[in-house]
Amino acid sequence: MAKRLPRIKVLIVDDDEAICEFMETFLSKDGYSVKTLTDPAAAEKEVRQGGYHLVVLDLMMPGMDGITVLERIRKVDNDVAVVIFTGYPSLETAVRSMKLEAVDYLKKPFDPDEFREVLERVARKKGLMRSPEEDLHRVIGATIRGMRKDRGLTLKQLSKRTGLSVSLLSQIERAESSASISSLFKISSAFGVPIKALFGRY
Repeated sequence: MAKRLPRIKVLIVDDDEAICEFMETFLSKDGYSVKTLTDPAAAEKEVRQGGYHLVVLDLMMPGMDGITVLERIRKVDNDVAVVIFTGYPSLETAVRSMKLEAVDYLKKPFDPDEFREVLERVARKKGLMRSPEEDLHRVIGATIRGMRKDRGLTLKQLSKRTGLSVSLLSQIERAESSASISSLFKISSAFGVPIKALFGRY
């Protein structure tokens, strides 16, 4: 049986407060421990003290660009994984990022599923992957949420179709609760798909 691993610590550095808030909510729901910074000048000190596994770094920020921040981070931690985020991608900045060992270079707005894949790759590289059971719960939750949204259903509407509470459905989607076979059967019946379709890649 896989042992429970420590939560992955993520630092978000972006001068846009709205993006910081969105990223913190998005990643916290996926089980990550998240801190945000809107001042790029504070990133070096925070990385030195914080014990982070991953830094998500905006490229274009006033006062100090992401490449400069990355250079400073590398002086204090050459092991932390760094993902560069930018609304203005270019070959030059991509090459400079990779030379400073950024693990990925993503353009805004990002695709949540693509970003999850990047995080999982970082987690595997750092030996911090969740247990198979936790990962399965997350995959089932994400699959159910995707199917529900594809059909334009609210949690309340899905609750009516399945007879399951809104609270339980929400917990299943957020991978905070283990769904019983009975619950999964009710959900798959409501979507008109076989139960195995809820298991994603498993």
